[in-house]
Amino acid sequence: MAISGILFISFADVSSWHSTAIHIWVVAVYLFFCVAYTADAIPYGSLASVITNEPVERTKLSRARSIGGMIVSVGFLSFVPTFIYDKSGNVVSEAFFYIAIVFSILSLVSYTLLLKMTTERVRDDQAFGQKPEYSFKDAFKAAFTNRPLIGMMVATLGSMLIVSGVATLAPIVFAEYYDAPSAFAINQFISMGVILVLFVFIPRLVAKFNKRNLIIVSSTFSLLASAFLTFTTIGNVYVFATLYNIATIGSFVFIMLVWALVTDCIDYTEYKTGKHYEGTLYSLYSFVRKVGMGVGAAFGSYALGWVGFVSGAKSQTQEVAEGVLKMYTALPIAAFILILIGVGLIFHLNTKRTNEMYSVLRERRAS
Repeated sequence: MAISGILFISFADVSSWHSTAIHIWVVAVYLFFCVAYTADAIPYGSLASVITNEPVERTKLSRARSIGGMIVSVGFLSFVPTFIYDKSGNVVSEAFFYIAIVFSILSLVSYTLLLKMTTERVRDDQAFGQKPEYSFKDAFKAAFTNRPLIGMMVATLGSMLIVSGVATLAPIVFAEYYDAPSAFAINQFISMGVILVLFVFIPRLVAKFNKRNLIIVSSTFSLLASAFLTFTTIGNVYVFATLYNIATIGSFVFIMLVWALVTDCIDYTEYKTGKHYEGTLYSLYSFVRKVGMGVGAAFGSYALGWVGFVSGAKSQTQEVAEGVLKMYTALPIAAFILILIGVGLIFHLNTKRTNEMYSVLRERRAS
């Protein structure tokens, strides 16, 4: 994965090639990066289930993963435009290559620290070198008879509507409706502030109320708050940015807890079947997550078309700007409905069932 960034063939200058060759090159190198990333991300995602069995500790791992991703997306990536545009606003194409090198080196450092600072404490009794008993057919069947996992898949599709879809609309809302493009950066920092507050309190809230209950309550609040913002006009851009981040707090809570819940789903299969299918279950969940990212991004793009957005225009009409704003506040309503269906109705591991499951698993593992 680092090679695909350090050499970053994806950003190599092939502009002198024939059009067909350029398209083949772009598809090939992008697939190379995606395959490398997927081969790395799946065992990384499964790692949480073998680091600890303690639910609160898994919540901390999930929180740490989410915070790390948000630091990059909100922190690091917010500075990228300052390097890829010159003073006249023109793209500096060479800058992409150098940024890719820096990020690839940082990724190698980060993964090296990960390997040095983590320990797999949850081990099976299989002797070293012994071939594991594994059947993809059985693992696939276990995945789609795993009710909690199906619930998380549905909820994740909702979450991706916000992560990939609504995020597409944000800069346009601040630039076109509020005529304050710089406010988008302020909005990002407000988001970071909300995340930091949650970072402190999430483990305590989970210990007191359970992960599932916390998501249900916060998503219900966000559903109602998003509906309020959709039918209410906020004139001040900074008041709007603050209220919007508070209104969508359920998304932040879900993102921080999702990986801990997925780990519970993986353990649920062990509880039901006695088999370990961490990698397969996580890979199937990851696939659904990627589909959700694509669907979310598509919704964001189609939403612009639905309201008459004209790409390349110096400015949009007032009607279009208002339409983008309504889409920006209304899409989260659909997202939180899906999260509530997935976590509230399908995912059925409440406090009692979760405690019973881990009690049985502890006895099995001890014996």
